Amino acid sequence: MRIGVPKEIKTNENRVALVPAGAEALTASGHQVFIETGAGIGSGFDDDAYRAVGAEIVSDAATAWGNAELLLKVKEPIEAEWGFLRRDLTLFTYFHFAADEKLTNAHLASGATCIAYETVELPNRDLPLLIPMSEVAGRMAVQEGAKYLEKLYGGRGVLLGGVPGVAPAKVVILGGGIVGVNAAKMAAGLGAMVVVLDLSLERLRYLSDVMPANVQLVHSNRHNILEQISTCDLVIGGVLIPGAKAPKLVRRADLALMRPGAVIVDVAVDQGGCIETIHPTTHENPTYTVDGIIHYGVANMPGAVPRTSTLALTNATLPYTLLLANKGWKKALRENSALLKGLNMTDGKLTYQGVSDAFGMECTDPATFVA
Repeated sequence: MRIGVPKEIKTNENRVALVPAGAEALTASGHQVFIETGAGIGSGFDDDAYRAVGAEIVSDAATAWGNAELLLKVKEPIEAEWGFLRRDLTLFTYFHFAADEKLTNAHLASGATCIAYETVELPNRDLPLLIPMSEVAGRMAVQEGAKYLEKLYGGRGVLLGGVPGVAPAKVVILGGGIVGVNAAKMAAGLGAMVVVLDLSLERLRYLSDVMPANVQLVHSNRHNILEQISTCDLVIGGVLIPGAKAPKLVRRADLALMRPGAVIVDVAVDQGGCIETIHPTTHENPTYTVDGIIHYGVANMPGAVPRTSTLALTNATLPYTLLLANKGWKKALRENSALLKGLNMTDGKLTYQGVSDAFGMECTDPATFVA
């Protein structure tokens, strides 16, 4: 199979969808790998590293896309790339369609087969290709939140861990999943007072056994959310409904309850966000202020630490990439139920219920395309 890897062109996105070790595994299996020149530079992999394992370096994105039967990316194709979409192309990347109707319609119109990292789902409901980036983003959320609490950036001027004689900052984390757990570990490790809210009592019981003493577990409901955010310094949004829009847990009017200069970091922003006032930002202009509250909405947070993120992501994606390359997408999805859940659309039809629900569109059973 012909596999293309273009250079990511989203603002300050330095990750790459395939590292040289992955290219070597693919070429050893008899596949052709086309890497756009410079695609790996941001993650520390130069063109020669790919050439050394049998990949071909191509001079531009049009060639990487045009040569490919299977195209690997990290982030969804942005508008400048939509002209490369075509019916006989399979794309394997993060899409987050439910948060962007224009993106969804462009891909539907192309007829391309779109398999989304974020909806590949194991029988135990784990999301193996989302977990590594959620781990990175959860940890980064605390790092970024701590920075923007500094007065220099308009924050409250609070040190997350405090010092002897001065109380630490309070961090409220919405959601006790992968993002929430990793954010809690980081914030607790820095000495903050941490509160994690989650709907699942089973999850809260588990977290009570594994979290340090400075992490409190609170059942998530409207009353408790308002009570916790009214006395906090940093809110981290980490709520996920796989493949669907995130629920709005903090409303515009709720900001008036918060302390001026408090910070919100919404990791769920690429699925629409769980804070009503959040919208996507970039690493170049990461924050904005609403009603005195600093909002951080960078939709590709792990792109700021591309070496770590690329290695973590490709460790997870490569086995699935090999399945797609070795078997073709239809047979691979037919034989692997987790990968089948990743199919969001093909032949101009939506095949993932969460995306269909977001826009009131018809959903076709993905199994009908791989039978």
